[in-house]
Amino acid sequence: MNLEIQRLTPELTEDYLHFFDTTPHATNKEEHKCYCIWWCNDDIEGKDFSSVEKRRNLAADYIKGNNIQGYLAYFDNKVAGWCNANTKSDCFKCYCWRNFMSAVHTEESSPEIKVKSIFCFAIAPEMRRKGIAKLLLEKACKDAKKESFDFVEAYPNKKFVDEAEDFMGPIALFKKTGFSVCYETEQKLVMRKSLK
Repeated sequence: MNLEIQRLTPELTEDYLHFFDTTPHATNKEEHKCYCIWWCNDDIEGKDFSSVEKRRNLAADYIKGNNIQGYLAYFDNKVAGWCNANTKSDCFKCYCWRNFMSAVHTEESSPEIKVKSIFCFAIAPEMRRKGIAKLLLEKACKDAKKESFDFVEAYPNKKFVDEAEDFMGPIALFKKTGFSVCYETEQKLVMRKSLK
């Protein structure tokens, strides 16, 4: 497969936005286009996420400001997938962390311990089950090691619900790439891969 993984940069903003404009990943309903803005290294206070247009514009600003971080997978020069990967300790004030991740420990994220968090995958429907998420994850881990992170951490659901709810990736994906369970919350496993 002619697949290329690229780190998200401001030069790739239009590719990123077009992918979310045209790719159903939760539902086909327009109001559910997220542009992955809820997982980022910005504080949610004062942000307006109320419409697709506002989320799209905020995504463009976040890419330029390096608030959304991650990787795009290109197949034949078209975006086929996305992985949101950011520094864990930078994301505690984002929308999703504040609203859904309170049971995940934060005390181990300190200046002495650098953790890269894998927050989300979005794969184009026609490209699913082709190993794209695995390649995105491997690239995130490889770069995290180069950048002196101690661990990569992921938060899969304990039980599969459906593709919309399991956007954080399946347990099997993380096991295949060297992650092990650190601890459990009521609904999630916290899985880690050591980079040392």
